[in-house]
Amino acid sequence: MPAFEAASFTCLWQLDRIALRTRGWFAVASSQLSANAVGRIVPGGGATSTAFAVRMLHRAGVDRGQAAAAFAASTGLQIATALALPLLALPAILGGSPVSHSLATAAYLGVGALVLLVAAGAAAFVTDAPLALAGRALEWLLNATVKRRRHVAGVAQELLHDRDFIRGTLGERWRAALLAAAGTTAFDYLALLCALRAVGADPRPSLVLLAYAAAELLSLIPLTPGGLGFVEAGLVGTLTLAGVPAPLALAATLFYRLASFWLPIPSGGIAYLLFRRRYG
Repeated sequence: MPAFEAASFTCLWQLDRIALRTRGWFAVASSQLSANAVGRIVPGGGATSTAFAVRMLHRAGVDRGQAAAAFAASTGLQIATALALPLLALPAILGGSPVSHSLATAAYLGVGALVLLVAAGAAAFVTDAPLALAGRALEWLLNATVKRRRHVAGVAQELLHDRDFIRGTLGERWRAALLAAAGTTAFDYLALLCALRAVGADPRPSLVLLAYAAAELLSLIPLTPGGLGFVEAGLVGTLTLAGVPAPLALAATLFYRLASFWLPIPSGGIAYLLFRRRYG
């Protein structure tokens, strides 16, 4: 689990390097780890984390505006990945559980969903049709399910505007950035499978993917840093639905969150000390 989480963070650093258009690793990695730790222990969450990272990169010689734009593009791509994953996993979920209940099958399903994710992301970067269709569908859903004085409009245009901003910030290396964003999710998902393996769980593979997608969405809730509390409750519930006994679901969730949420915090403290030693 720590190895897969380290690989996930490495992909995230690569994404930030592309957005910042820099070749260096130290400043990017140390600022991300430090800001990640700060965002998980002080109020403000993502906003505080981003401001802290921008300040550190400015000390390392990166323009504040460039750093802010890069983090906005990187975060936007990560959020788009988290929101798209449940939709792309839907065919596997609706198809039910395969005959084999092995975690290897769950890994194959996850790889298939991530391949679709990369393909959908590439299509969204190249053409306007996918985002325009998604925007119109979201508009219809919002207007059909909630009574409003004014109908929601312009969602498609807003999605296209955000896409253009991300693509302009990433430049010609948007393909590598898309792969890095997918890699961040893929290795994190494999860490969850390791946690399930460690407790001896034998879940339904299609629903493991649903459990992970739900945890990704719950982590976006800004009420607590990193979705703390919401992710644990949601992941235990969805893993139970996937056929994992409640005690094993709780143990797997705690193992997974230990590697993905808690261990990076002391790593961030060490990274900050190393950064201060180099840049003052």
